Amino acid sequence: MDRRRAGGLIEKDQDCRAVYADDGEQALVRIAEEVPDVVVTDLTMPGMSGLELVAALQKAHPHLPVIIMTSMGSEDVAVQALQQGAASYVPKRRLAADLLSTVHSVFSASRDSLSATELRHCLNKQSLSYTLPPELPLVLALASSLQESLAALWDCPKRELINIGIALEEALVNAYYHGCLEVSTGLRDSDYTAYSELVDQRRLIAPYIHRRIHVEATFSAKRATFLVADEGPGFDPSQLPDPNDPANMDTVFGRGLVLINTFMDAVTHNARGNEITMVKHRARRAAGG
Repeated sequence: MDRRRAGGLIEKDQDCRAVYADDGEQALVRIAEEVPDVVVTDLTMPGMSGLELVAALQKAHPHLPVIIMTSMGSEDVAVQALQQGAASYVPKRRLAADLLSTVHSVFSASRDSLSATELRHCLNKQSLSYTLPPELPLVLALASSLQESLAALWDCPKRELINIGIALEEALVNAYYHGCLEVSTGLRDSDYTAYSELVDQRRLIAPYIHRRIHVEATFSAKRATFLVADEGPGFDPSQLPDPNDPANMDTVFGRGLVLINTFMDAVTHNARGNEITMVKHRARRAAGG
């Protein structure tokens, strides 16, 4: 039932086609026959578990992004799956609201060209600075652009670049919705229609339309630092849900924090709560990898 429901939601986009597998073993056979753009899997399945499927796909298809569907009680395993290579997750209770957009986001991050160039070996350091109006297409485009800039310097697995892109997008989207527009995640959870209407109203009126998102990115051969700040009123960082507590995976805001803290090596907020700094260290490649 969950499998067919997920496929139906994905195929609401006429450009998407769902191919089904009964379990992890059958999924590996189907993927070997026709490699898809994205894999969506449950964690609890007969035979091979979702966690085992993620691990198997990392070996056989390291560039294939995997989205896991989580349910109450599976949070610890979901964190392990993210750590082992899953690109994102969607709680089952939010499949209708979030699955298709998550598939689009992960696919967009994975299809970006990440080919190496000779310039990568010549560049020592790069610093970028952006000031964006509160326009969602620009916010999403910047996440992709920063990912591409890092790819031009780092010769690292595509999966790692995808994860960095997802973390950046989460931080930038938070700055847009919750910083500049001051729209709460609580409203999204309780009344998504009212949430969308409020977003549409505020993005066109003062003071929200005049606020800006400021982004600083510094890349070196071994370290990348991203600072995202918005001109909203901020919040009390001490009230943030614990991103290391799997129980917070089921909330919208908690989900973003889990992804950011899982995919980045260090994450800090300023005292005002309108600025996040994320650090990623370049992983050492195994010999011959």
